[in-house]
Amino acid sequence: MLSFLLTVKRLLSALWRSFKRKDFQALFVLVVVMLLSGTVFFVRNEGLSIVDALYVCVLTLSTVGHPTFEPQTVLGKVFMMLYVIVGTGLFLGLIGHIAYSLIKQPERKPDSKEEE
Repeated sequence: MLSFLLTVKRLLSALWRSFKRKDFQALFVLVVVMLLSGTVFFVRNEGLSIVDALYVCVLTLSTVGHPTFEPQTVLGKVFMMLYVIVGTGLFLGLIGHIAYSLIKQPERKPDSKEEE
């Protein structure tokens, strides 16, 4: 349990460091926009509930995929192809920034007292 808590602490710390970077903030906003636009599209055009549509969008962007969902309309299929290509790149970029923050050690400030 202690190991799990330490891992969660490291992840939250990496997220905090990532959010301080402008490029991460931009990617985060773009991923949120992708999730919202996909959710709205699947609710309106494919007849999914909001939760189901968001679920499909998250699974698609995380490259897991939904085993039984298949768009029923031609527009839905075209949208899904573009959504996968654009969204996966954005999502993986976001995950890459978090991974970089996990690996990179925080810089320590040198002591003001210098040893002579």
